[in-house]
Amino acid sequence: MKTLGINHIALVARDMVETVKFYTQVLQMPLVKTVQLPDGGQHFFFDCGGGSSVAFFWWKDAPAAAPGIASVRQFPVDAMTAVGSMNHLAFHMAEDELDAAIARLKQAGVKVLPMVVNHDDSEATVSATKHEGVFVRSVYFTDPNGIMMEFAASTREFGPADVRHAPAMAESA
Repeated sequence: MKTLGINHIALVARDMVETVKFYTQVLQMPLVKTVQLPDGGQHFFFDCGGGSSVAFFWWKDAPAAAPGIASVRQFPVDAMTAVGSMNHLAFHMAEDELDAAIARLKQAGVKVLPMVVNHDDSEATVSATKHEGVFVRSVYFTDPNGIMMEFAASTREFGPADVRHAPAMAESA
């Protein structure tokens, strides 16, 4: 089996009008496909680059959001989510675009984590400054549906030395 990457991720919108406005105007992702479902719902696709899409379902009677279960409650203080849930959605971005992305998000009234996060291999997993061990620089924010998003700028390619931890197992397994 050989996959070619992610075709799309399908999420659920609270309000499709608000979602379309956010993704097309704030994130500047073109709306490329709309589907009216037989049950009255909708399924819309936004081009997020590289041949991939972010898609949203909308139903009038969809269950309410469940922060701390199906989505992040409050990043970075409480970012744990339930097994099988989506924790966050990260988009590739060039490092030199991060500051402009923060400014655009803030101008649109989007709550943004106040700094660029430097992910590294330290015990804390993040650094206040960019250094040679930083492998990704990120900007975190949420969309109108409460979905945590990330603009991630890789600073280097991963190699064999980056795989050095044994996988964990639940105690009850």
